[in-house]
Amino acid sequence: MDFNLSEEQNILRDQVRSLAERELAAGALERAHSDDYPWDVARLMARNGLLGITIDPADGGQGGSLTDAVIAIEQIASICPRSADVIQAGNFGAIRVLSQFGSPSQKERFLRPLLTGEEVISVAMTEGDAGSAVTELTTTATPDGDGYLVNGSKVFTTHGVHATMFLVYVRFGPGIDGIGSVIVRRGAEGFSFGKRSRFLSGEDWNSLYFENVWVPREDVVLGPGGFKKQISAFNVERLGNSSRALALGRHAYEIARGHALVRKQFGRQLAEFQGLQWKFANMKIQLDSAQLLLYRAAANADRGLPSPEETAIAKVACNRAGFEAANEAMQILGGLGYSEETLVEYCFRRTRGWMIAGGTVEILLNRIAEHVFERSFPQRLPRVEENRA
Repeated sequence: MDFNLSEEQNILRDQVRSLAERELAAGALERAHSDDYPWDVARLMARNGLLGITIDPADGGQGGSLTDAVIAIEQIASICPRSADVIQAGNFGAIRVLSQFGSPSQKERFLRPLLTGEEVISVAMTEGDAGSAVTELTTTATPDGDGYLVNGSKVFTTHGVHATMFLVYVRFGPGIDGIGSVIVRRGAEGFSFGKRSRFLSGEDWNSLYFENVWVPREDVVLGPGGFKKQISAFNVERLGNSSRALALGRHAYEIARGHALVRKQFGRQLAEFQGLQWKFANMKIQLDSAQLLLYRAAANADRGLPSPEETAIAKVACNRAGFEAANEAMQILGGLGYSEETLVEYCFRRTRGWMIAGGTVEILLNRIAEHVFERSFPQRLPRVEENRA
């Protein structure tokens, strides 16, 4: 059992860190509070081979591993937390669905411009009454000539304000087997947006509305029966969420650590107070433990054994460790940590959101418990059949 990175991964880590220090450090605080998508960062990442790290070179990717992508997120976030979103969007989520299940035509038309940083894709999954219970979605795709008419609405779409295309979860028919997905481009006739809203994290989102949006058959990514494939890809996507949560928690931790070594109160460095020493010791334990769980999940997924249990455990651990580290860092910095003059409050807000996004901590705990007891615990109330005479 080897807990060290390979020689190639060490080189990748150092190269990405050097790139981030050289190109991203100066504007890190400004990017964190910008309303715009960092298109310049996306193009920079593309030029340096950091988009599509895990995607086959034949499709325009780098042919690397999930662990490589995790390392890249960690190193970018250690210098510029906001830019880690670009690495996430370019390696996890919808982009992996396209790389795994997209047709050659879809890869050429949709995947390649995503890998050059010229476009960004958003997953349109959540609905007003279908959040954690995603199988209750009601957005429909009904046959119409050589395509489908999509009707319904979506909420809480990451990058939705800026996305140029959307991977839309739709219902082709009843039940789980009726769920699939289609690509809808911004500007499609009948596709409109609600008012712009904002999360605590500072990210913007808006509702999406589909009114008889016609989607050609060739833009169906996964048809009826494709839901389990989509969820398998979404399961791996949690590694991206976990990586950012952990990386931002560690970023806040490092800011607080530096502060504790120079800030003095009562004539002593903050680092000399035992109460703060214990805070840092506990943060270190939580962050390092979560990182091992994250690397285990990524490494086993790279070996062809993507485990829903391991990714769930990693996400819960990274979400908690990242948030707790950011929360403690804010307390250690006091008013400065609570101010937008540092990135600590930004890390605090972002890590809190990831405990909800990508599968809530509570839902994941339920899934972990199912593995513990080797049985299913359905959350849905059993349906009561009507009495028939």
